Amino acid sequence: MRIEDHLRQSAGRFGSKTALIAGEIHLSYVELDGLSDRLAASLIARGIGAGDRVLMIAENSAEAVVAFFAVWKAGAVPCPLHATIKQDKLRAIIDSTTPFAIFTQARFFGVVGAASSAAECAPLKILFGTTPVNVVEGWLTYAAMVARDITNELPRQPDGEALAILIHTSGSTGTPKGVMHSHASLLAACGSIITYLENTDDDIVLSVLPISFGYGITQILTMVMVGGTLVLEKSFAFPRKVLARLVETRATGFPIVPAMAALIAGMQDLAPSFLPDLRYITSAAAAMPPSTTQRLRELLSETRLFLMYGQTECIRASYLPSDEADHRPLSVGRAIPGGHAYVIDEADNPVPPGVTGELVVEGPHVMTGYWQDDPASVNKVTSVDGGRRLYTGDLFTTDEDGFLYFVSRRDDIIKTRGEKVSPQEVERVLYALPGIREAAVAGVDDAVFGQLIRAYVALEPSAELSEKEILRHCALNLEDYMMPKSVEFRDALPKTSTGKIRLTADPSISEPLGPESKENAA
Repeated sequence: MRIEDHLRQSAGRFGSKTALIAGEIHLSYVELDGLSDRLAASLIARGIGAGDRVLMIAENSAEAVVAFFAVWKAGAVPCPLHATIKQDKLRAIIDSTTPFAIFTQARFFGVVGAASSAAECAPLKILFGTTPVNVVEGWLTYAAMVARDITNELPRQPDGEALAILIHTSGSTGTPKGVMHSHASLLAACGSIITYLENTDDDIVLSVLPISFGYGITQILTMVMVGGTLVLEKSFAFPRKVLARLVETRATGFPIVPAMAALIAGMQDLAPSFLPDLRYITSAAAAMPPSTTQRLRELLSETRLFLMYGQTECIRASYLPSDEADHRPLSVGRAIPGGHAYVIDEADNPVPPGVTGELVVEGPHVMTGYWQDDPASVNKVTSVDGGRRLYTGDLFTTDEDGFLYFVSRRDDIIKTRGEKVSPQEVERVLYALPGIREAAVAGVDDAVFGQLIRAYVALEPSAELSEKEILRHCALNLEDYMMPKSVEFRDALPKTSTGKIRLTADPSISEPLGPESKENAA
């Protein structure tokens, strides 16, 4: 079975029920199915073939969701990219993927036009939304393509193991890797998510997550698979408007990242249970500070909170059941249903509880490899019975009950005074100090100690903390070699496009902080 088959099934089962809300646009399942059929027919008429790549550079919109399903129905492969991608990086991806077409919106017309003009291939260029007056000849419009009448029934695509999507992970230098997921691996991940979240056709999920990365894409697929409703918002730039939208739409599910959770937790005027319809919140892409978890639990005591971990390469690796959040707030849980996740040493042997090693993920949800990068794929993924094994490169431990605990990304470990320090362990102590809104630490090269630990913090608007007070707090809670030697105050810490705090996202921080790791896309 392929992804688009689930849309056809839900259109048959749920008909006029609302499948998607994006701004003022409401699409029923029949309408979403019909629009994607017509767009697919237009692509086929223009010569798209099985396995052809289609780039998508757009903010969250109903048209982008239609395009996903249209590309799948045409037998091709959507390659979503973040809307803020720069021209040079986009050109490199165009050259790598040689796309049949590029979908974009008017505001990104200039970047896409310049990148595609300089590229080695000549993809079709298709605009969502209102056509700008300065569009040059050679651009097509989504509106005209979906207006096309279908004269013949679309051919059914038979291969569920075919490539379904290329998701490009971010990187600090060079061209990002294209993570390849088949229809089977993506559906395996989404089916597992549905199982532990207990999704049904009664669910209404509001998502502000970009549909350019895995965590956002799974919101589309899981709702279509169960016949639920997806409310798609462009961003979390105006948190109170999003919270009002949650109330207005009676949303039952709300996927977030910790940076969003911190903003909600910092709102002092919110009444407990202010979202009475909200059945669950999920959090992924980074660790949730325990103080934030506690605040969310106080505000939304009847809402289930699922803390999760994953990478683009497996979509989701583990989840912490909501009833464990109070008892194990630092854990990311156990392997998702249908998968395995365990910690190994350098000889590939499982390690006992409490010992740090690399997390390995196994199952049908693991990627098939990296696009045109066989050496990297061989080092990252191997075949095992029942699926594939992914070497995550992330350091973990387990407790006596088998629950997983993230320690650090292998490249993030700070080596100081002959000791190894996990940045996250220091960051947890910083977050425990009232008044700190955002925190991160990194190693700064030092001729004597190898590296010194520097803390970067952003304070709550009303907080008045000095460097001395922060260091005193650290001294009371950390061993000597783990102590930050300095504190740098910022209005806000740099974040990736997916909302994760990442110091390497800020070019003004010139000290060597280690390469930016791949996007986690749980």
